[in-house]
Amino acid sequence: MSVFFTALLLILPISALAARRLPLSTTIKMALVWVAIFAVFFLVVMVWQRGTGVT
Repeated sequence: MSVFFTALLLILPISALAARRLPLSTTIKMALVWVAIFAVFFLVVMVWQRGTGVT
């Protein structure tokens, strides 16, 4: 995964949650959940691409 996608995985959810003015602990927990969701999505896509031979 490139640095760009890694930065997006971290910056976008955190900035969206911070804009809602939630407590810091809640924001961090929710951001980690979003990072996990995106990570699983990218892993599924990578596995699918390997299985079908798409590069």
